Amino acid sequence: MNTTKKSNYLLIILLILSGEAIFILPFVLVRIFRPVFLEVFTISNTQLGTCFSIYGIVALISYLFGGIIADKFKPKNLMAVALLLTAFGGFFLATFPSITMMYVVYGYWGFTTIFLFWSAMIKATRQWGGKNNQAKAFGFLEGGRGLVAALFGSLGVSIFAAIIPSNDGNISIEAKQNAYSNVLIYSSSIVIAIAVLVFLFLKFSETKTQKSTSLINDVTNIKKLLKLPTVWLLMLIILSGYVGYKVADVFTLYANEVLLFNQVESATIGAFFLYLRPIVCLAVGLFANTSKASKWLLYGFTIVTISSLIFASGIIKPTLEWLFFLSLFTTGLGVYAIRTLYFAVIEETNIPLAITGTAVGLLSLIGYTPDIFTGPVIGYFLDNNPPEIGHQYVFIFFSCFCVLGLISAFLFYKLVGNKRYFTAK
Repeated sequence: MNTTKKSNYLLIILLILSGEAIFILPFVLVRIFRPVFLEVFTISNTQLGTCFSIYGIVALISYLFGGIIADKFKPKNLMAVALLLTAFGGFFLATFPSITMMYVVYGYWGFTTIFLFWSAMIKATRQWGGKNNQAKAFGFLEGGRGLVAALFGSLGVSIFAAIIPSNDGNISIEAKQNAYSNVLIYSSSIVIAIAVLVFLFLKFSETKTQKSTSLINDVTNIKKLLKLPTVWLLMLIILSGYVGYKVADVFTLYANEVLLFNQVESATIGAFFLYLRPIVCLAVGLFANTSKASKWLLYGFTIVTISSLIFASGIIKPTLEWLFFLSLFTTGLGVYAIRTLYFAVIEETNIPLAITGTAVGLLSLIGYTPDIFTGPVIGYFLDNNPPEIGHQYVFIFFSCFCVLGLISAFLFYKLVGNKRYFTAK
């Protein structure tokens, strides 16, 4: 990269800010405020799951085409427009629309956050990391994104708690709506500010990459990629890891319904979980940068498999809060380690930088299908069973994907060790 050290820091800071800000409105605030969100919008877990499912369907279409677009246009333009459009959806949600319009908003977000943004961000991060610092680059990205999410979460909890007392049993629905509306408006405004910063200051040297992508046929690239066993294994690794990330949405509800925490306390649990992300991702990124990232990916799946089985066993009770916090910590350790590394290991497959966007789009096409099915499945389990049993079913579901991810990560590690790499012709 032909940039100064100072410019390098500015670039990664902008990637971090934008990389999490884009998902604050659709997902992060819901993760922190899930019990509140369900109440103020007067919807069920199943209806919220449907919102996520509609998002996922639109995203599924957007991943592949967005990946191709990312190989042809400057990241800053795609990312700035995506942030701006996503913020508009947040302002609209602050009006508390009907459930039908909420479905529309989540479909709209599936386009703005994925088609315009996702592959462009991943490609820019890979370009920033260069040949030898992929784990570091994605560790900084995921860790920084985690810190941004935690700060957004803390800000949201502070705004909400300033209006709603911690003893919230007798507070009206209107008061809660007013508090959550303020959370949405402040968050959307910050997303717009980040969009402006990205447009003005996120600058890479794109000439070489743009020229090379224009000479490669998109369909041919996809066919080449689909012939690689490493690509199929990465699809399963991302899919399994992302199920874990989606299941993390229920921790605030788990604290509220199983451990009997009040809404502000459960939201604080959500924010606490978010603060694990920057610590874990930065540490994993730095450690994995000294060896094979694929080996650390295997460690991550081992940890999260054990943790998920503890929750699935149903042994965590209100009298065992220490076990809840311990399992919460180890789940976060595994989930965030996996998220840090499942794009960093692309470098081990030798997929050229010029077609990174296409590769990321293809991997995401299968890897992020949990956006479609995880929400409805979780909603069904939670709405049709007593709280303890419903949450236990959710974690049994999660455990199955942890095992799938563990097997896939092991096979991937063995395969790249044998240097069965993709080579562009």
